[in-house]
Amino acid sequence: MLSEGDIVVSASASKKAMTNSMTGAMSTVNGYSGWPKSPSGWVVVPYTISNDYSDYQRMVIESAMKSITSKTCVHFLPRTNEVDYISIENLGGCSSTVGRAGGVQQLSLSVDGCIYYGIVEHELIHSLGFSHEHTRSDRDKYIWINWQNVPEASSYNFQIKDTDTLNTPYDYNSIMHYGRSSFAIQSGLETIVPIPNPLVQIGQRQELSAIDIQRINQLYECGF
Repeated sequence: MLSEGDIVVSASASKKAMTNSMTGAMSTVNGYSGWPKSPSGWVVVPYTISNDYSDYQRMVIESAMKSITSKTCVHFLPRTNEVDYISIENLGGCSSTVGRAGGVQQLSLSVDGCIYYGIVEHELIHSLGFSHEHTRSDRDKYIWINWQNVPEASSYNFQIKDTDTLNTPYDYNSIMHYGRSSFAIQSGLETIVPIPNPLVQIGQRQELSAIDIQRINQLYECGF
C-alpha cells in the first residue's frame, strides 16, 4: 500500500519500527527505525540493483548514492549476505519504505520516469527514515493546503504527522517537499501555497538541500 504517493506502508515495517523505537536499538525518527552504525562510524545500507536497468540507469542510481555518502556518514554498499537490505527494482512508479523495514525492502524506480538524479535521492532519503516535508507537525505556519483542489480520495496525502523536526527549520527547498500542484484536481492550480510569501519555490528534485544534509547527519550522529 502507498501513502503520500510514494511511501510504501507495510505491517512488518510498522512493527519493526515500533520495536526498535522502544528498545533504542538504533536511530529512530518519527517512529521509523534507522540503519545501524558500524564500529568504523559509517551507517551501512546494503543494496541490490535489478538487472532490468541499463548501464546508464545504474550509473544514475549509484551517483545519487555516492552524493549522499559524500555529505554524510551513510554508506550505500552492494549487499553480500546482509539480512536487511534495499532491493532497487523496476516496478510501477517511484516508491520506498520509510526507514529500515527489516529483511528485504523494495525501492521502486521505474525506468519510465524515475531514473533521474533528484528522484533517486528523494526515494533513498525515504529509505533512511524521512517523510515528506509538507506533512511535518508545524507545517501550517509555512504552507496553506488548498483543499478545494485536492481530490477527496487523495486528501490523506496531505495530512499532518506527529513528526520530530530534529529542531531544524521548515525547508521549502527540501528535496522531500511536494510541488505546488501535487495531486491537483485542476491541472495548473496549486494544492500547496507557501506562506507568508506565496512566491517561494517548492518541490525541487535537483539535489539535497543544506537542511536535508543537516538532518541526515543529526539523525545518524555523523559528526559532520
